[in-house]
Amino acid sequence: MSELLRGLGASAGTATGPAYRLGDPPRLPRPRPVTDPDGEVDRAYAAMDAVRDDIAQRADAAADPTTAEILRVQASLAADRTLRDGVAMAVRAGHEAPHAVAAVLAEHRAALLAAGGLLATRAADLDDLRDRVVARCLGLPMPSLPAPGHPYVLIAMDLAPADAALLDPAQVLAVVTSAGSFVSHTAILARARGLPTVVACGGALDIADGTVVTVDGAAGRVTVGDTPAEAQTTRPRLNDEPVDLRGRTADGHHIALLANIGCAAELAGAPVEGVGLFRTELLFQHHVDPPGAQEQVAAYREVFEAMPGRRVIVRTLDAGSDKPLPFLPAGDEPNPALGLRGLRVARRGPEILRTQIEAIATAARSCTARVEVMAPMVTTVSEAAQFAALCRDAGLPTVGVMIEVPAAAMRSAQILEVVDFLSVGTNDLSQYAFAADRRSGELADLLDPWQPALLSLVALCAAAGAAVGRPVGVCGEAAADPAFAVVLVGLGVTSLSMAPAAVPGVRAALASYNLEECRAAAQQALAATDPAAARAAVTRI
Repeated sequence: MSELLRGLGASAGTATGPAYRLGDPPRLPRPRPVTDPDGEVDRAYAAMDAVRDDIAQRADAAADPTTAEILRVQASLAADRTLRDGVAMAVRAGHEAPHAVAAVLAEHRAALLAAGGLLATRAADLDDLRDRVVARCLGLPMPSLPAPGHPYVLIAMDLAPADAALLDPAQVLAVVTSAGSFVSHTAILARARGLPTVVACGGALDIADGTVVTVDGAAGRVTVGDTPAEAQTTRPRLNDEPVDLRGRTADGHHIALLANIGCAAELAGAPVEGVGLFRTELLFQHHVDPPGAQEQVAAYREVFEAMPGRRVIVRTLDAGSDKPLPFLPAGDEPNPALGLRGLRVARRGPEILRTQIEAIATAARSCTARVEVMAPMVTTVSEAAQFAALCRDAGLPTVGVMIEVPAAAMRSAQILEVVDFLSVGTNDLSQYAFAADRRSGELADLLDPWQPALLSLVALCAAAGAAVGRPVGVCGEAAADPAFAVVLVGLGVTSLSMAPAAVPGVRAALASYNLEECRAAAQQALAATDPAAARAAVTRI
């Protein structure tokens, strides 16, 4: 008899196959007296260096920049001087190397959790770093991904970036975790690989190895047992794409299907009409000083040349909070998520934004791509107007802003009087609308993009755009959910931007409904009392 487990759908698609669990890391042994402090410090440092090098190598071999960036950040933690000094002090206080590492990382973890906001999400990275360094100290291997010799569904408490980077879609049919959220590293990296994924799934760790399960990554359901023994999957493949890349409803209503990218390499073979979110901060994150104008021009031109004649929306630098930059010191911010981030960093470094806009304009002049530019974390009409003026003065005629703050959604009609388009970032809009850290697994229910209140904010923006004939897109991760895409179209959204691997599934879903059916589903979702009822609205149409 089958059992149904529920979690949070984090990457759309369905897959059936035998489940295998990622093993637990080595446990700390009983402490022993330290007889050679210098030797124990060397032992700890050697382990930290080995872990740093291993993660850095995985970053260099990563297939996409998002994975590489996440891994590089984690590798840098293993080389942190404050961390290493703390380990040495703990050894001198009488702790063996593995216990010293665990104790110091526990202190750092507590500090991150106390800071709250997006910084608290780094705690999971410290947990993984602790496990890897302790394993090295003990001369034991970290558990590797299962290798049963055939495709399988991966079960884990959560996946560290270093493990998620190794996910092979040819072997891993789907991912199920007991922790995590829609915007956790596990979810982001699984979506980039087109793997159906359910996170925050209670009971997942009780599934015995070899048990056949069916994972529905859109609905957030895992069916355990009583399913066919043959592994199968319905997740879309990029090489199965039709020649026509445009998204349409069954009755021909066009919805632009665009890509979220960090660099030109992510566009190779992408089945998209253009780029809906070019994250430029990846260019800035490894610089002690801001990258120069010519370096930026070259990076932007590479993306523009990959999309000749197509729309490319460039988001200006989105830094601050969980994305600190060495040349933009945050200072003493009690709550970084509510501080100088996104467009607000221009208050501290206006020349950085000005140089970036000029570099985008220079690169655009030599290419045929239809380059548009938008700012993150815009809150007021005056901010939007000032940004638009700066862009137009540089020769960029099409300017938009991201709607990530409820205040901006409430004033979307007025903002559209000074800009040409809006792009809704559902991740941050959820966080600020529900006062819930967007990377907190414990708050996954509040951060569910199907929350009717969030849909109301999106509808408000779409209605403002329709009233003046200006486009309103969604570039948050939720756009990758095919069922959610149907509702977004029904709300009046004109474009959807997502990881390229998610586009085929969304295109197929839209082609199954006419526009009136999309609108009916949207109205029922808006009227629902909770996310589950909102999801059910699509299945009833």
